Amino acid sequence: MKYALISDIHGNLEALQTALDYLGKNNINEIYCLGDIVGYGPNPNECVNMVRNKCKNVLMGNHDFAAVGKANVDYFNDYAKLATYWTMKNLSEKNKNYLESLPFTHQNDEAIMVHASPTNPSHWYYILSLYDAQIEMQSFNQPLCFIGHSHVPVIFSAQKIIRNDYFGYDTNKQYIINVGSVGQPRDGNSKLSMVVVDNDACKIQYVRLSYNIEETYRKIIRAGLPKFLAERLLKGY
Repeated sequence: MKYALISDIHGNLEALQTALDYLGKNNINEIYCLGDIVGYGPNPNECVNMVRNKCKNVLMGNHDFAAVGKANVDYFNDYAKLATYWTMKNLSEKNKNYLESLPFTHQNDEAIMVHASPTNPSHWYYILSLYDAQIEMQSFNQPLCFIGHSHVPVIFSAQKIIRNDYFGYDTNKQYIINVGSVGQPRDGNSKLSMVVVDNDACKIQYVRLSYNIEETYRKIIRAGLPKFLAERLLKGY
């Protein structure tokens, strides 16, 4: 069976629609969202509605948490703060209630899914190094842990960092897989990033797709959000 993981959409409707269109055309209907549906981008309500309708499970991200007034935004940079206040103002009450209800984790026999880190899913730690990953692997027993948060697609095994578009995993070992970002990639590649898993074949595929960045750019400017948030999409940083 194949399933997909998306994360860090950040109100980018064009990227999300492109990702979901691809998954639909490829008959991948089991979709998990690892959080941060909102924040930064100009279409928070549309993205929440779409994720709620299309995804099997949806998790809480730190920007979702902030948008419903649950998080301290003092550690956010100025752009993130401004975008958070804008999102709080523009989110519908229905969607605020939905975001507030989201869990921090989902797991089954094969995988644990969180936005940031499995050790403490509500504290938004970053897993950026092999050392970080080795510590986090002590907190789960499944072979796979899927995360987002850093917006950088990468796989950590217990021994090394893996940056392959296709990867075969060993169910007797552990891996932390950062699925990257649909709405705001930060690895120098402006194409959206998501992961498709074939658990029968034990294969992980990174899917990178172009989308209508120019339209998202225009929407960010029209919304009065910081121009920097539009510019960064063009460069993928």
